[in-house]
Amino acid sequence: MNDLEKINALTSTFTPVIDTAYQQGDYLAIDLSEENESLQKIDITSVAIFQDYITELLEQNNAKVAYGGYMEKRTLYKRSKHFFAEKDEDLERNIHIGLDIWAPAKTKIMAPLDGKIHSFQNNQNFGDYGPTIILEHQLEDFKFYTLYGHLSIQSIENCQIGESIEKGDSFASLGDPSVNGDYAPHLHFQLILNLENKRGDYPGVSSRQKIDFYRKNCPDPNLLLKIY
Repeated sequence: MNDLEKINALTSTFTPVIDTAYQQGDYLAIDLSEENESLQKIDITSVAIFQDYITELLEQNNAKVAYGGYMEKRTLYKRSKHFFAEKDEDLERNIHIGLDIWAPAKTKIMAPLDGKIHSFQNNQNFGDYGPTIILEHQLEDFKFYTLYGHLSIQSIENCQIGESIEKGDSFASLGDPSVNGDYAPHLHFQLILNLENKRGDYPGVSSRQKIDFYRKNCPDPNLLLKIY
């Protein structure tokens, strides 16, 4: 099997990565791409307005959790210099390479697989991850990583590198806008094959120039989570 097939084979059904109180039927797919005309009618740089937009969608669809965003090109990142390329649009980072799950602050984060804490860090740039944890997963001769961004400060206060985390363990929680990079509360979940020697951080948004690499190195998280 290739790497994608190996990851896909690790789970056979819906595998939660947030509080198990939310079942698969509670999830709603949302579109935050630049093609979504409804986003052009609101100030998406405002956390409060953006949260109201998500809440209204959930209520309209009798859902509790919103998800989506893998390989989605977004205008949201234009608000932060962290993603900006002044002279070359091909270098501007605006293509999302993880899966976002929008749920209330303090929502528990669950390990979808056995693993161990590889690294953690508070990435404090405006629009960045805020508190972040990376888990390492070793399956015989196959190693890969999962990244959890936009966490609470408490999530990393007692972290220990090398600490074992079992599937289903609650090992972190979602942060609020004051610590999570100034976003409506959500989890950025990402699969990473080659961590490129990084620790506590890894790009979650790609430029057009580098998207071919990141598409291969960061496969669709739904291979593992099977939300849809």
